[in-house]
Amino acid sequence: MNTWTAGKIKALKGERKFACLTAYDYSTARAVDEAGIELILVGDSLAMTMLGYETTIPATMEEMLHHAAAVVRGTRDALVVADMPFMSYQVSVAQALENAGRFIKESGAGAVKIEGGACRTETVEALVRNGIPTLSHIGLTPQSINEMGGYKIQGRKNEHAQQLLDDARALARAGSFGIVLECIPAGLAADITAAVDIPTIGIGAGNGCDAQILVTHDLLGLHSSLKTPKFVKQYASLGDEMKKAFEAYKAEVEDSTFPSEEHSY
Repeated sequence: MNTWTAGKIKALKGERKFACLTAYDYSTARAVDEAGIELILVGDSLAMTMLGYETTIPATMEEMLHHAAAVVRGTRDALVVADMPFMSYQVSVAQALENAGRFIKESGAGAVKIEGGACRTETVEALVRNGIPTLSHIGLTPQSINEMGGYKIQGRKNEHAQQLLDDARALARAGSFGIVLECIPAGLAADITAAVDIPTIGIGAGNGCDAQILVTHDLLGLHSSLKTPKFVKQYASLGDEMKKAFEAYKAEVEDSTFPSEEHSY
């Protein structure tokens, strides 16, 4: 078992802030884990970052299991959380239990994540009761963008802000070990953080959360052709560096300078 568990993550509430990142493959997971990141999310964002879809919705259970297992093999310390894809848990509690159980048994993940507020409390309770640690996710929930009308800031109106507060409290009571708060005003995120006894993990939710998470591809600048969300700080420009390396390799092959004697037997 990896060093970090859902219980240890939950215990960080009020002790110190911590960092989380996404990973979708063995090599990236190793690098993230060796950097000391406590929680790695195998996000359904892989539908966009790895598979080229426009949204997260097309991600399947088989794709998520495949990538989650690779990430688990690349980690020794971090808690690996598998994102349950669209329609893998919404139909019934029984469906959610079956699919979440597959992530634990088949991929080796230490927890799962599901989107939704108070409407998911029965599911959270059932998962936790059956030994499956669960991370919740409210605010901008990408699997619901068709209903939301796109990627928009959530909780700006008073009634919606109150609903998010109520959702967070309900999920904490249901047994979630943490809650991802996505794209909500910083003040509201701070209020939610103060209102619950479990860690909040912000993404576009200001500095008042207990932890932060980013999509690793965004942090590394691997999508140089795409618009970067406001909440992303790009710590490297690897997309540009990769392109330069590929161009240099192409040029050396074409002018016969690679492989040189140094790289030949």
